[in-house]
Amino acid sequence: MERSGFVESRHRGSAVALGADGNVVKGLGAVDAPLFPRSTVKPFQAVAMLRNGLELEGELLALAAASHSGEAFHVEGVERILAGAGLTAAALGCPPDWPMDDGARREALRTGGAESPLYMNCSGKHAAMLATCRANGWPTETYLDPGHPLQLAARSTIEEFAGERVSATGVDGCGAPLYAVTLLGLARAFHRLGTAPEGSEEARVAAAMREHPAWTSGTRRDENDLMSEIPGLVLKCGAEGVDAFCLPDGRAGVVKIEDGAMRARTPVTVALLRALGVDTPGSASRASTPVTGGGEVVGSIRIAPDLF
Repeated sequence: MERSGFVESRHRGSAVALGADGNVVKGLGAVDAPLFPRSTVKPFQAVAMLRNGLELEGELLALAAASHSGEAFHVEGVERILAGAGLTAAALGCPPDWPMDDGARREALRTGGAESPLYMNCSGKHAAMLATCRANGWPTETYLDPGHPLQLAARSTIEEFAGERVSATGVDGCGAPLYAVTLLGLARAFHRLGTAPEGSEEARVAAAMREHPAWTSGTRRDENDLMSEIPGLVLKCGAEGVDAFCLPDGRAGVVKIEDGAMRARTPVTVALLRALGVDTPGSASRASTPVTGGGEVVGSIRIAPDLF
């Protein structure tokens, strides 16, 4: 990060880009080291749910794979998924939160609202998990237990797509089980998502995300903007500075910022896309992040010039 011509701070991390054939085109840092992929694995959790009887399509399927901003249409969508399973917000196991989106949060405060699990960015996934449990007659009270049939199916699907075994298990911020895979394994998973055969569950998830990018993130998010600008792109962020993406021809990439800084991931993601030959006409403003001082732009957060 540069301020007024002075390098004020640095973010370090790892990144990997795969070509259409699935081979590594660019690797930076420890691509074979395990990481907690956080919300970037939501598409594969959604695949596991479809394989186990979840009946969602379109924007609601995109919401099942989302880290949403808590905007009104997101909340309404979560309520629709729950209602379809005969459930209410009381069944959600994710913690209460305020909307991630600034405007939605201000509106909730203005109208006397309170923190709610519906606002929590993972509530779409949790509602879909509950709906999957209802479809199978599985208990809903324990759906976040790592030994629950739903979570065992999710773990198996993540391992299948990554092409490796999970190396560590934790608890995600939403309370769901969290599984560590390597940076390269996560890139392989997204390569497979991009090249999913027509009619497969993974193709359905990818199509829903491509067609409804605002439902997978929010109307004022970089992920929505990039997916809207780049045909066929599927882009999913995760907490602690993780980004993962794929294109329909199989090109894919993953970014992990070592210190977890979310502000650093998008410029690296844009650089990876460009390294893969992706035309990013509208993304120039996201290749660097403005740094302000006194209300004026005085610098930027950008990638080191010798990385690509």
